[in-house]
Amino acid sequence: MTGEAHPALWRLTGAASVAAITWTTRVVGFVAVLAVVLPAGRRGMRGRIVEWLELPQEATTAAAAVVLVTGVLLILLASGLRRRKRRAWQLALAASVLLACAHLGLNHVFGAGLVSVALAVVLLLNRRYFIALPDPVTGRWRAARVFLQLVLAGLVINFALLSFAPRSFLEPLDWRSRLADAALSLIGISGPAVFHVLWLDDLTTAVGLLFGLGAVLVAAYFLLRSAEPAPHLSDEERAHLRELLDQHGQRDSLGYFALRDDKFVVFSKTGKAAVTYRVIVGAAVASADPLGDSEAWPGAIEEFLEVCRRHGWVPAAMGCSELGATVWARYDLDVLEIGDEAVVDTSTFTLDGRAMRGVRQAVSRTKRAGYEVRVRRAEELRAGELAELEALAANWRGSATERGFSMALGRMGGPGSVLVTAEQDGRTRGLLQFVPWGVDGLSLDVMRRDRAADNGVNELMISELLVRAREHEVRYVSLNFAAFRKLLEEGRRIGAGPVARVSAKVLSLASHWIQIETLYRFNAKFQPNWVPRFLVYPGVRELPRVGVAVFEAEGLGGRSRWLMRMLQR
Repeated sequence: MTGEAHPALWRLTGAASVAAITWTTRVVGFVAVLAVVLPAGRRGMRGRIVEWLELPQEATTAAAAVVLVTGVLLILLASGLRRRKRRAWQLALAASVLLACAHLGLNHVFGAGLVSVALAVVLLLNRRYFIALPDPVTGRWRAARVFLQLVLAGLVINFALLSFAPRSFLEPLDWRSRLADAALSLIGISGPAVFHVLWLDDLTTAVGLLFGLGAVLVAAYFLLRSAEPAPHLSDEERAHLRELLDQHGQRDSLGYFALRDDKFVVFSKTGKAAVTYRVIVGAAVASADPLGDSEAWPGAIEEFLEVCRRHGWVPAAMGCSELGATVWARYDLDVLEIGDEAVVDTSTFTLDGRAMRGVRQAVSRTKRAGYEVRVRRAEELRAGELAELEALAANWRGSATERGFSMALGRMGGPGSVLVTAEQDGRTRGLLQFVPWGVDGLSLDVMRRDRAADNGVNELMISELLVRAREHEVRYVSLNFAAFRKLLEEGRRIGAGPVARVSAKVLSLASHWIQIETLYRFNAKFQPNWVPRFLVYPGVRELPRVGVAVFEAEGLGGRSRWLMRMLQR
């Protein structure tokens, strides 16, 4: 067997072992939960070991609580094991040992107990496959803090319930007994309190178990949570990216957006290519094609995939060209066409003709209303004007979230940028920013207008830029991205099949929240060339995670903002 075959065989064997361990962990956890929840599992719960040692019934109740919590924990850990997280392996090993010990207090010693021991042995034998680094952001200290906060909250609530309950509800207790009862309720054990009303007993038990289980599970979430390190580019990395753009920026209209501040970068060993990315919900999403020499792209992609393996991240790439998607696909990744980029050739653009009638009318109407357009390089702005335009753009933005990732720079006035403004009576009413695309191209970055401005201002600014582009030695202009354009077109055609019609209707419905059809119709007004763009992802199983990451990166949604703020406190 050749030397190259050994790593491939090791990866194949490791993938099969990890998959088997993942499903086994889920099954063991599920069976453990059922053993406590189902009546058949609880029947005869007092175990032989407890009887031999003459332990009280509370020992069996505690064992059942441990089995329940550990079973749920194993189900959660399976996701981390699938991504080969080292911390998930450590916790799963500890949980399987704890589960086996807890079964000693039940009648499951020779059934589920042996299965738990077998799981622990399998985990030990396959330790070498679980190499993904632990989370560098949330870490064990945040997990410990959350655990203590929830435990303390449950303890305080139950202590208060026992302290302020009327004497007719329970026998009087000193503060030590109330504290002991509140603490024991966290693991499902009855304390010294003697209740006269059943509902108060049930309430304190429910509160204790809720906060006890919650403390364990939420702490496990923080321990297993996929890393989301704060993205940044160092000055040295940004300078290297600019060199690659200067040499090879003409090839991809989205290359300049690699200079966003909220990205990481990984270079090929030769330094001739780079992949920029951001990490969200355990997915490392690269933007557009790799930068640099296309011959060196494989080297940069391999380095990126190695980083993903090291941290247990799901690799993905958003907005790739056809060439870029072809290179990514060599690494056993799936490719999905997600839409088209509208690119206008300014050498052939004209407002004449029937096809441009709508744009021509909008331009004429806004000009009659007194609008004038100015096209300038960022370096030509007067002192302080850029700050004024930034303030206007922020004020005109329709939401608090800045949208864009693969086709947005996230700041204004970068070197070589072109700003287009529409002014009426000396007041700025609309703004476009274009970033450089090689030597003779521009890519649309920002498109904003005053909400009180006349309709047609955007059409006026874009058409004026396209008409004057030759004065600025610009040949190609990339406009907005039209998501799922082909699905929309095919669904509207006469004789379209039921699948195509339903897809188009769903996209039209989604356009009420996300500008899908609106952007397509707007772009189509300028008679552009449609350049397909693709999403690269590991497989259907990971598509939901990648989808959430992409939506969040583009500012279109993703995880609940309220929930994430609560978890970050």
